[in-house]
Amino acid sequence: MAKMPKRDIPEFYRRLKEERPDPKGELNWTNPYTLLVAVALSAQATDIGVNKATEKLFQIVTTPQDMLDLGEGHLKDHIKTIGLYNSKAKNVMKAAKILVDEHDGEVPRSREALEGLPGVGRKTANVVLNIAFREPTIAVDTHLFRISNRTGLAPGKTPLAVELALEKRTPDDYRLDAHHWLILHGRYVCKARKPDCPSCVVEDLCRFKGKTVSSTA
Repeated sequence: MAKMPKRDIPEFYRRLKEERPDPKGELNWTNPYTLLVAVALSAQATDIGVNKATEKLFQIVTTPQDMLDLGEGHLKDHIKTIGLYNSKAKNVMKAAKILVDEHDGEVPRSREALEGLPGVGRKTANVVLNIAFREPTIAVDTHLFRISNRTGLAPGKTPLAVELALEKRTPDDYRLDAHHWLILHGRYVCKARKPDCPSCVVEDLCRFKGKTVSSTA
């Protein structure tokens, strides 16, 4: 895959920003803790599915102590429609205990501390830091990994390699919302099976050789 020339990257992001001036994540949350739970539950699940499962949960749980008071069994009742709900419930409860015991019930603002929580990897930590605390982190999920390689924006063989490449190649003015622009573009335009190239605002900058010529599926 050819790498996108660095001179084209500011224009690439400018167009994505113009298309979505105020990009936002699609998971529902009310505070940093409920965001942390939602993102942890979203692994190998859709945002829509997670939002349905947490709609009533987040009406009664807003803090780690609330989660402990709810108990693992009742948590499972809320999230049993989500894949891997048993292991996710165990991790959520363990993380809640750590947050209460070691962080005064607050979600830490460091990647290292977040990654120390059960069920929280680098991607989840980056999402929480970016959305809840407005840190210019870039969380590489399947959409970002695909787009970064497909377009030539920031090619890499692993999610971490792509993350580091994106951090290096994304202009500072676009770093804060880069994650959102890329994930939404990947979800709705540059889709995995058939990218909608005719509707893509950055089609002429993209280095993908297998561009589609029709938007019909």
